[in-house]
Amino acid sequence: MNYIDRIRRLLSHIAPFAKLPAVAYEEIFLWDDITPASVNRQDREKITVKRKHVLISNIHRPSLTPFIPPKEIATGAAIIIAPGGGHHDIWIDHEGYQPAQWLCARGIVAFVLKYRLAKDVNSIYTVQQHALADMQRAIRLVRSRCEQWGIKKNAIGVLGFSAGGELAGLAAIHFDDGKEKADDEIDKQSSYPDFQALIYPAGTNRFEVSEKSPPAFLLAGSLDAEIAADISKLYLKYQQAGVPATIHIYENVDHGFGVQQSNTGSVAEWPTQFYEWLSESGFLKNELTDNS
Repeated sequence: MNYIDRIRRLLSHIAPFAKLPAVAYEEIFLWDDITPASVNRQDREKITVKRKHVLISNIHRPSLTPFIPPKEIATGAAIIIAPGGGHHDIWIDHEGYQPAQWLCARGIVAFVLKYRLAKDVNSIYTVQQHALADMQRAIRLVRSRCEQWGIKKNAIGVLGFSAGGELAGLAAIHFDDGKEKADDEIDKQSSYPDFQALIYPAGTNRFEVSEKSPPAFLLAGSLDAEIAADISKLYLKYQQAGVPATIHIYENVDHGFGVQQSNTGSVAEWPTQFYEWLSESGFLKNELTDNS
């Protein structure tokens, strides 16, 4: 039984509505061989269940799981999704596979990122040095295979939930145009995310904003008071820097809603609002197939 099949089997028992597609998408490791700084940590990942959600921890080989839409509905856009979990673990279903499925069904190539966890038991990693490097590498890898996946090089964004939102936001601060002299062809690609979606993100009070920051979609619930206040301040920073940004704060909604069938009311529509924002911002115009 492969990795995705194990997740699918767990979901079928704990959350019948949370089904993965029939196709078993293969993980793509960010580095072909040994992940930097993980030479002596190649032990198996752990899969656990908490509050009817599937959690992944003990990650030492970061990877992407792709969700590729049919060519006839492809928009040319791609999004790398970083699930949350406080850097202790990764909540892979409602903050990973389920939003990826939703986006894929609407023509967006989605990739679920498993990144190294700074606060896992006996972790040897840090957010700034390792988890951020995983996100940057993921952006480079996707950009290096744009032709293969039918993606526009200037329509590759990041979407993160909670701790994953912190990671997505950091990637929107720390980027480069590629390492020209790198031996690895992937490292020659830019790590710039063309847009960022920060969903109840952690750590935004220390985010830096400049005129080079990518457009931002910010979202939280009002009951998640500290994060809602912090992203409101972050929104003002984008406004002052002249960076396009939008913000949504939902009444009577707390942390951790992700994408799941149990969401009701206005918060259940947040993915649609995000999709509309992407469209209005010009990221869903597929110039690869539509020259009109």
